[in-house]
Amino acid sequence: MNCSKNPDFVLSGLSRDPDKPQLLFGLFLALYLLSLLGNSLLLLAIGADIHLHSPMYFFLSQLSLVNLCFTTTTAPKMLETLWTSNRSTSFSECLAQLNFFAVFADMDNLLLTATAISRYAAICHPLHYPLLMIPCRCALLVGGSWGVAHSVSLVHALLLSQFSFYNNQEIPHFFCAFGPLFRLSCSDTHLSEDLMMVLTGLLGIVPLLCIISSYAHIFLAVAQDPSGKQHLATCSSHLSTVILFYSSVFATYLKSPSASHASGELVLRNKDVEKNILTLLLTVKSQI
Repeated sequence: MNCSKNPDFVLSGLSRDPDKPQLLFGLFLALYLLSLLGNSLLLLAIGADIHLHSPMYFFLSQLSLVNLCFTTTTAPKMLETLWTSNRSTSFSECLAQLNFFAVFADMDNLLLTATAISRYAAICHPLHYPLLMIPCRCALLVGGSWGVAHSVSLVHALLLSQFSFYNNQEIPHFFCAFGPLFRLSCSDTHLSEDLMMVLTGLLGIVPLLCIISSYAHIFLAVAQDPSGKQHLATCSSHLSTVILFYSSVFATYLKSPSASHASGELVLRNKDVEKNILTLLLTVKSQI
């Protein structure tokens, strides 16, 4: 097989059963539209009501915007594949999709951390909260998150753009993913894989530790002052989102190589469709 700097790939999609595409198209179109509607209404509600112009709702609006963009990165291509049965995609399309996917995934992670810090300040230091979470600092937290997410994603994209790939190979997913692209490369990717693993690990572990630390302090403060239990209600939605986000990430990526591609073949088996549908349901989530 010839190597190319700008190859074409084939997305295996969710299923190869000819009877399932129409059903899956209707299901995921409804989920996608529900996600767009929920996040758009939330953004409009927060923007229109001046009483919601507070740090908590500012972070929530940013999280909703990121989720709206996140689902738009992968869902339209998947819906096109289900509707037209055209599973081919170019390397430039893959690279653009991977770039935005990484940006919005990292932003989701960082915004959940910023929101956890905001909840920590509100519950553990209520008297200083207006001074700690002034609009300038909130904007700095969000702006810094966007800067970090774009920088890390740019490194990933630049590394991938230097590789050559086998042409017309199958990617075992409904969108382009880093792992299969590395395995389809005919270049030496070991150093790049190690660098990307370090960056991804830091960007995943550090925010998670910040969230855990924030909630540890919150629960400790509530335990010492039982009257503060009423403040935990403001953390319930955020905590459930954190659990959903990290559980979907761990379920998707923390698995053995043999589970990902048995016998060295990059093939998405029909018996794995239910698992991939669950992954998509967790990814295409709405902030209603």
